Amino acid sequence: MAARTDSFSSAGEFRANLPLRKWKGYIFSALGILSIVIALGTLLTLLFDVVQDGLPWLDWQFITSFDSRFAQRAGLRAALAGTLWMMALTILFALPLGVLSAVYLEEYAGDNWFTRFIQVNISNLAGVPSIVYGLLGLQIFVRLFNLNRSILAGALTMVLLVLPIIIVAAREAIRAVPSSMRDASLALGATRSQTVRHHVLPYAFPGILTGNILAASRAIGETAPVLVIGALAYVATTPTGPLSRFTVLPIQIFNWTSKPQKDFHGLAAAGIVLLLVVLLSMNSVAIYLRQRLYKRF
Repeated sequence: MAARTDSFSSAGEFRANLPLRKWKGYIFSALGILSIVIALGTLLTLLFDVVQDGLPWLDWQFITSFDSRFAQRAGLRAALAGTLWMMALTILFALPLGVLSAVYLEEYAGDNWFTRFIQVNISNLAGVPSIVYGLLGLQIFVRLFNLNRSILAGALTMVLLVLPIIIVAAREAIRAVPSSMRDASLALGATRSQTVRHHVLPYAFPGILTGNILAASRAIGETAPVLVIGALAYVATTPTGPLSRFTVLPIQIFNWTSKPQKDFHGLAAAGIVLLLVVLLSMNSVAIYLRQRLYKRF
C-alpha cells in the first residue's frame, strides 16, 4: 500500500512538472530556430554583399582575360583553367583510391589491431589542417618526385587532403548496404568480388558520390596547400597539360583582395561569384548522378 502511495505521489510530481518541461522544450526550440536564422542571415548578407560588388565586373572579358596590373583589363582565365584542371585530376585520382580503400576495409579486411589502427588514423587524418598536407606535398611530389610546381603536384596534394573524407563516406555507404544482399549473392554461387562489384557498389554509389561532393567542395576552396607547393599568383598562359605551372581561383582572389585599389576588391568579389558557380555546377552534376543511381538501384 505504501509502495502504491509512493507511485501515485511520483506521478503527481511528474504531472506537476509537465508545464515547466513543455516551456523548456519551447525555449530550446526557439533557441535552435534563432541560431538557424542568425547563421542563414549572416550567410545571405555575405552573399548579397559579394554579388552586389562582383556583378558589375562579371562579364565575358573578365572570364577570358589574364590577370593585369590594370583592373579594367584583369581576368580569371588562367586561374579558372588551373582550377578545372586541378579538380579534374584530383577527382580522377582520389575517387578510385578512396572507393577501393573503403571496399577493402569493409569487405575484405579482418577485425584485428592493424585494421583498427588504419581506421583510427583515417578518421584522424580527416581533421588535419590543410597546410600540413601542403608541406607533405612539397616534400614528396615537388622535391622527391621532381614534379616541380605543376598542376599534377597540386592535384596529388589535394588527393592527400580529400582522401580521408572520401574513404570515411564510402565506408559508411558500403556499410549501409544490407548484409542479406551479400548473403543472397554468395548463396547463389557468386564470388566475393562479383558480389561487391555487381551488388554492393551499385547500391552504395549514391552515398559514395555524396562523400565525393563534400571532398570536392573542400578541395576547390583550399588556398594553403597550393600556396605551399608553389602555385603562382600571376600566370599569363592557360595550362596545356598536367605538368604546366598554374594558379587557381582562391589564390587569384586572395591576390586581388591584398591590393589597396578598390577596383581590385570588386574583381575579387566577381572571382568569388565565379568560384561559387563552378562549385555549385560540380555539385549539381554529382547530385544529378546520385539521384539517377538512387532511382535505378
